[in-house]
Amino acid sequence: MLRHTARFLHTSCIVQAKRSFVPMADAERFKALFDSVGLGNSKELAKNTSLAPRLETLVLAAKEANSGLTKTAANLLSKVAVDLKREDTYPLVAKYIATEKITSVQQISAAVDYLRKPGNPDVSAFEQSCGVGVVVSEDDIKQKVVALIAEKKATIVEQRYQFPAMMFIEAVMKEHKWADRRLVKQQIDSQIAELLGPQTEEEKAGSKKKKAKAATVKHKTLAEAPAKEESTLGKSFMDLMGAALGFHKPGENYTTDGYVLTPNTERLLKDHLATTGGRVYSRFPPEPNGILHIGHAKAINFNFSYAKAHGGVCYLRYDDTNPEKEEERFFTGILDMVRWLGYEPWKVTHSSDYFEELYQLAVVLIKKGGAYICHQRPEELKGHNTEFSPWRERPIEESLQLFEDMRKGKVEEGKATLRMKHIMEDSKVDPVAYRIKFVPHHRTGDTWCIYPTYDYTHCLCDSLENISHSLCTKEFQARRSSYYWLCNAVDVYCPVQWEYGRLNLGYTVVSKRKIGKLIEHGIVRDWDDPRLYTLTALRRRGFPAEAINAFCGKVGVTMSQVLISPDVLDACVRENLNATSHRAMAVLSPLKLTITNFPSEKPIDVRVANIPDNAEAGEHTVVFDRVVYIDREDFREKLESGYRRLAPGQSIGLRYANYVFAMDDVVRDASGQVVEVVGKITSVDTATKPKAFIQWVSDPVSAEVRVYSRLFKHENPEDASVVPGGFVTDTNKDSLQVHNAYIDQSVRGAKHLTRYQFERIGFFSVDFDSTPEKMVFNLTVSLKQDSGKN
Repeated sequence: MLRHTARFLHTSCIVQAKRSFVPMADAERFKALFDSVGLGNSKELAKNTSLAPRLETLVLAAKEANSGLTKTAANLLSKVAVDLKREDTYPLVAKYIATEKITSVQQISAAVDYLRKPGNPDVSAFEQSCGVGVVVSEDDIKQKVVALIAEKKATIVEQRYQFPAMMFIEAVMKEHKWADRRLVKQQIDSQIAELLGPQTEEEKAGSKKKKAKAATVKHKTLAEAPAKEESTLGKSFMDLMGAALGFHKPGENYTTDGYVLTPNTERLLKDHLATTGGRVYSRFPPEPNGILHIGHAKAINFNFSYAKAHGGVCYLRYDDTNPEKEEERFFTGILDMVRWLGYEPWKVTHSSDYFEELYQLAVVLIKKGGAYICHQRPEELKGHNTEFSPWRERPIEESLQLFEDMRKGKVEEGKATLRMKHIMEDSKVDPVAYRIKFVPHHRTGDTWCIYPTYDYTHCLCDSLENISHSLCTKEFQARRSSYYWLCNAVDVYCPVQWEYGRLNLGYTVVSKRKIGKLIEHGIVRDWDDPRLYTLTALRRRGFPAEAINAFCGKVGVTMSQVLISPDVLDACVRENLNATSHRAMAVLSPLKLTITNFPSEKPIDVRVANIPDNAEAGEHTVVFDRVVYIDREDFREKLESGYRRLAPGQSIGLRYANYVFAMDDVVRDASGQVVEVVGKITSVDTATKPKAFIQWVSDPVSAEVRVYSRLFKHENPEDASVVPGGFVTDTNKDSLQVHNAYIDQSVRGAKHLTRYQFERIGFFSVDFDSTPEKMVFNLTVSLKQDSGKN
């Protein structure tokens, strides 16, 4: 058991080293130099005060050797600047790059490995280490490719152009380490074409279709998706979204952009396919530190539906690596919402299931020189383009010992981290892999006091679970190269990461921190307040899971980031409820109506269809009596132009009762307000046809009805240019209106979350606050507005 009172290990190896800072250079000068040699990311490179001076030294040294520096050479110099800190070796390596004696990434990697060694470099040994002067001819490459194709000839002939011939690249490179990969690929394409002959028209069409699908995915915008107007009823997420997206087939990871091949890729992919049987493996990996929201619904639908549509499986994996923020209610709530949306995980796992494996892989990474123990303070690691750590080149054995000490609780919290030697696409330098937290874990207790970060855990857990398609939102795109780098650095199976645009809904906020602030200020009651767009709130408001799934499919999966109007979601909900909800009559602001010529001494039973045009849904009975209640909005004391409902001289029809009511008089209270309308009824068969038929109730159920409108006034309440006072100041004080309503008896005893259409008003759901003594309803969504209604 670890002791929570940690003792810091005072040894000479962790005395903070003297830090050397690179003087601030002129970013414009850097950018101009980098532009002159064709570096595409010159602006970002120029901002990096640690990297830019080293790259400047390399470029200037290379230009001395060859003023006509190529773009390829410039990119190789950039890699040296990132990977090699020994500036005394820069003139040597720059000269070899400029004079094209070193021309490939594999040569650069070998050169950097050699030049990291202490002491003055021996030119002969240097050249030998990185293949200078080694010539691999096209004939050498061709000979190897021909031999490889001969071994697989029968399979190639059977599969034709579906055969994964690019796997031959690593086999060639294994034998000819310094071969030009471009030439290797050309030879493979040439020899395959010679064996199989030209592609058939069907094969060409298939290839074009695949490329077109990928192009469509790349350029489609989210704003286009809601233009679909076809019905969503009975359709799955994949039906609405369409065939996904030109994704790779399981095992063909190497066909995707940016995927990195290593000498072990073929073996690892074969092992992966042997485990999965060639099925799609996906996962939904939420952090159990909050409530799921509408954006998560899209992720759930995409991961589970894509796997199901392709005969695969989907994990629910809790990313439980922040023990101080995790609560049991979040674990159960997440699974509850996944099941509510209609999905059942193939397996429920936790990142913590793999803590031992992750630790051992971290040891492998350290041993390979890919990670080191750092003592910089957390505030020093914030942001991007930061300085390299003074401990970056710490001896491997020292880092291994310190990492073990961290695990044993011998190092104080905040005094050390394990960092990976890698610069991310967003210029984040050496992300943290492990940090110390003396907090018990809900599943592992006190076994661990070091916990892995998302950047370290995510890809390795995907690998351990043999995920074929790692689907995540676009903000993780900057992590894709580090995802691939880490899997390859520790030599494990590497899944493919695919990014898509997150679902952003207007007129709301979804972050845990901001919802917490709304609760703190008393603006909403809790995480499931029906004005929010958490999934628990939407369920409480009465949104059907099927409608949410249909909405996610309708907006589609694209790379674009745009705001979607809540009206699109409301339309999906309205369509679903219109086909499934029983009808009831309700008046939110009751006004008594007395019939002086009621035709019966007893109340009359009126039969009403539960769902119009759906006989299978059955009927219910409402009572019609001499006293009925209508909504106050359906009465005017004076007849106004264009008004179609009850007023002096204008009658109204009583829906389903087959009577028309005409007023004779009104009764007022002490304040002069009309509290009762008195009049007579006439059968619809003999009466003049009224301009409108309205809902009414007799012998009603009294209920509290909560009517909701948008919580925020602006589409993007987080936009400081529109809402300078912050999102809290943008809230709509009238977003909740409570009515003491009358509803017909058909709703009595309804269970929580039972949904109804209150005719002419909207769709409503029984709230969790409802009791047999006092029913409570929430407005789910209003009826579609009729501009001609008055």
